Amino acid sequence: MTTPAPGPWFFEDFTVGDRFTTQARTITEADVVSFAGWSWDTNPVHTDAVSGAAGRFGSPIAHGLLGMSVAMGLVSRLGLFEGSSIALLGVDDWTFAGPIRVGDTLTCELEITGGHLTSRGDAGVLDRRFSLRNKDGAEVQSGRIDLMVAVRPG
Repeated sequence: MTTPAPGPWFFEDFTVGDRFTTQARTITEADVVSFAGWSWDTNPVHTDAVSGAAGRFGSPIAHGLLGMSVAMGLVSRLGLFEGSSIALLGVDDWTFAGPIRVGDTLTCELEITGGHLTSRGDAGVLDRRFSLRNKDGAEVQSGRIDLMVAVRPG
């Protein structure tokens, strides 16, 4: 596990196999309610305690995209890409392996799985695998979110 030095990190600073683990963040009821409000996704599986308790998971669960957003935010807090990121290129093979509940404390592991320079040579593309885990270490979401980053200036 690599402990990141203060950023920004540029394309050349990463090596395939680098792994970074974020700080933890606890999901609150306010997170779920706020996400439901601004996304307009008020599905009872997320917003109704009675319906959620009677459902498959035994309680309301957080929105899947809330989990993905938290994963992105946690990785952002590492500071690796501040000042070097150019563009998010896509989300691939994202899976929702388990529910996220109010009170779950999550961390995200980021692994650099590949990379290449762009055809112009002024930037690189990092292949990044995200693994969002709950307090028990169970992976609740995972997938690839590739990012274009600057090469070191000069």
